[in-house]
Amino acid sequence: MKVMIIGGFLGSGKTTTILKIIRQLSNAGKKTAIIVNEIGEIGLDGDILTRPGIVTKELTSGCICCTLRISMQYTLQTLEEEFMPDVVIIEPTGIAFPGQIREEIETMGLSELSFAPIVTLVDPGRFGTEAKEIPRFIETQIKDAEILCINKIDVTPVETVLATEKMLYEMNPEARILKFSAKHEDEQFEKLLFHLTVPGFKKPPQEKKNSIELSEVSAYSALYTLGSRDFSPEESVHFVEENLQTIQDRVRELNPEFIGHVKLSMKLPKSAVKGSITSSKEVPQVELLPARENANIELRLLSAITKVPKYKLVEIIESTIEGNLEKSGFIFEKEVHEHDTNAHAESHGEHENEQICKVNIYRKDD
Repeated sequence: MKVMIIGGFLGSGKTTTILKIIRQLSNAGKKTAIIVNEIGEIGLDGDILTRPGIVTKELTSGCICCTLRISMQYTLQTLEEEFMPDVVIIEPTGIAFPGQIREEIETMGLSELSFAPIVTLVDPGRFGTEAKEIPRFIETQIKDAEILCINKIDVTPVETVLATEKMLYEMNPEARILKFSAKHEDEQFEKLLFHLTVPGFKKPPQEKKNSIELSEVSAYSALYTLGSRDFSPEESVHFVEENLQTIQDRVRELNPEFIGHVKLSMKLPKSAVKGSITSSKEVPQVELLPARENANIELRLLSAITKVPKYKLVEIIESTIEGNLEKSGFIFEKEVHEHDTNAHAESHGEHENEQICKVNIYRKDD
């Protein structure tokens, strides 16, 4: 069983990249499983990764140290025994350190386990800001990588891509650097698939670092269950876009250079919309998903932002979304996952944020 770890900061394009990789693996007849670790308990990428023939399971057993040492070990053992995948792709949360994940897995005693080179994705349009906002955190993610992927080159000026490449080489001269657009699956992207077929190499053990502290990220997630209302697909697109724009404007007042990720999805009886922003400067990206019947009418929010107090982030998000829901005539109920961080600190030491782990299993015969 080969393990591929595809890391990168929030909003660097990990999910899109993984979708392209699993398509190629499926075409090659490989049985593949994906483990996705979200920063908050409200998952949003499950619908993107879920399709006919995929089994999705959620694990909510605690903070990332538990997820890796207990839930992930159990999950990998179960996959190995019951599904026997050829490849397991791990998409860690955007504030995790891929090297530490590999070290944890290596201590689990799993049989016949091998590793592809560790991949870290970089968004060149934000890399300079990332290096300034969270320098120690970004440096660790870059140095963990064996393959550094400069993504989104289709929407980034050439000079910015070249400057990012130079900075990456200076930070990790041993890594292979690839430049591509995962969205368009270009010729350079094919090189990533080739390099993932070779074995990764084991780096010397490093001192364990607290990724949450180093990232200086405040995170908040919420689920709103909505009452039935006649709301067109066009209105839902506008609603998601308006909320993201307002949240971005208000967060920018507190940190003009913020980076991170704000994801918002809205499900209505016959339509669904998802949108996101990844920095103070990015225009909100909103997409109307293919029409299908939705049993649950809901709004999901997942946010992780640098250098903004959590209570301020919560205040901005709740007042924006709830104000717009009321203005649009929705009756709603809110579900928020909050945890006793003191208990986590006592039980798990350095980690204080609870995580969620989704497992999507791609069967060879599907």
